[in-house]
Amino acid sequence: MRKIKYSKDVDVLLIEISDKPIDYAEEEGQIVVHFTENGEPVLLEILNAKEFMMSSLSSLLEERDVAIP
Repeated sequence: MRKIKYSKDVDVLLIEISDKPIDYAEEEGQIVVHFTENGEPVLLEILNAKEFMMSSLSSLLEERDVAIP
């Protein structure tokens, strides 16, 4: 079951990939990926989601790559 939620109060976009139990997480810039104990991704958190989405959309319009800080 996949779900997408946005938490306005903390400006975080959550993308649920799986309903498997989360064992650990790794953070890379504005993105936190939660994994099962076998290393399967379960949940993506995009921090500062508005900024991330606006940057991504403008990159699509300008047809350029996006650098994730």
